Amino acid sequence: MSVVQGKVADQFHAAMREREAETLSPLAARSYCTAGRLDPEEPEQCSVRSAFQIDRDRILHTKSFRRLMSKTQVYIAPEGDHYRTRLTHTLEVTAIARTVARALGLNEDLVEAIGLGHDLGHPAFGHTGEHALDEALSSRFGMRFHHNEQSLRVVDFLERDGRGLNLTAEVRDGIRNHTGATDPATLEGRIVKIVDRVAYINHDIDDAIRAGILRREDLPKGPIELLGETGSERIDRLVHDMVEASAAAGTIAQGEDVGPAMLDLRSFMFEHVYLNDDNNADKQRVSELLPRLVDWYVEHPDQLPWLPGAAEREDELPRRIADWIAGMTDRFCLRVLEETFLPKRFRFAR
Repeated sequence: MSVVQGKVADQFHAAMREREAETLSPLAARSYCTAGRLDPEEPEQCSVRSAFQIDRDRILHTKSFRRLMSKTQVYIAPEGDHYRTRLTHTLEVTAIARTVARALGLNEDLVEAIGLGHDLGHPAFGHTGEHALDEALSSRFGMRFHHNEQSLRVVDFLERDGRGLNLTAEVRDGIRNHTGATDPATLEGRIVKIVDRVAYINHDIDDAIRAGILRREDLPKGPIELLGETGSERIDRLVHDMVEASAAAGTIAQGEDVGPAMLDLRSFMFEHVYLNDDNNADKQRVSELLPRLVDWYVEHPDQLPWLPGAAEREDELPRRIADWIAGMTDRFCLRVLEETFLPKRFRFAR
C-alpha cells in the first residue's frame, strides 16, 4: 500500500469509527475492532471496505457460492422454475437478517458476510442429501457430517485452491454456529441463526404446497393462526417479534409464543417433508444411492479427485470423500451416480 493509499485508508477507517459510534448499538460488533484472522494480513486495512465487507466479497466470489445455484433446498433437481435453491435461500436469509440487524442497530456488514457464507458446505439434495451423507459416513467410518462444519472447512481450507479465504473470527464463528447447540459469539451471528430457520421453514412450506406434497389445510393450525396464513405474513410476524423481543431483552430473542410456534412448524416440516421419503420417490433413491457412492469411493480411492486443501494422507480418505461429495451440485451428483452405477446402454440421453 502506497503512502497516499495509506492516508486514504486511515481517513476511511476514522470516518467509519465515528459513524459506527454514532449509529450502532453499544452491543454491536465493530468493523474496525475484530478478533482477527487465522493468518494476520498486511496491510489489513482497505481504503474503501471494512474487514467484514472484505469477508463478504471473498465469499461472494467463490466457486462454492456459485454452486449454490444448482443445489436445491428440498426437491431433487426440480423442473419447475420457481422452486428455491440453496442460493435463493442464502439471499433470503441475508436480506431478512440485515433488516433485523438494522432495526436493532447492529452491524449489517457482519450479518451479510455470515449470511452469504453459512451454507457453502451444504451438500446436494437439501436436507435429504445431508442426512444421507451423514448416515453413510457415520456407519462406514464413525464420522459425522454437519453442513455448518463443512461450510467452515470450505472457507478455511478448500477455497482459493486450498489457501482458504482467511476470514475474520467473527464471520467464521457465525458460519460454524449458525446451527447446532452452540450460539454464535456475536449478536449478528445469532440473528442469522434464527433467520435461517425463519427463511427455510416458510419458503419450504410454499415449495411443498407448489409440489403437491402439502396442502394448506395440512399445516398445524395453532402456529398458522398465530404467525399467519401466508409465507410473507409469517416472515413479517417473525421479524417484528424478533426485533421487539431482542430490544427488550438486550440480546437476540423471540417472544414466548412466537418462538415455540416457529419451532412447531419446523418439527412439522422435518416430519412431513424434509426426511419423509414416502412423499418423494427421488428422495428415497438419494437416501439409497449416496451411501453406495461413499462405499464406491472407499473401494476405488483412485477415482477420487484430489482437491486443493483437502486431506492428503491415505488415512484421511473419509475426509476426502466428504469434501468431494459435499461439493457436488444436484446435476453433477446425478451425473456421477449415473456414470458410476448405470451401464452405458441405459444412460439417459442428454
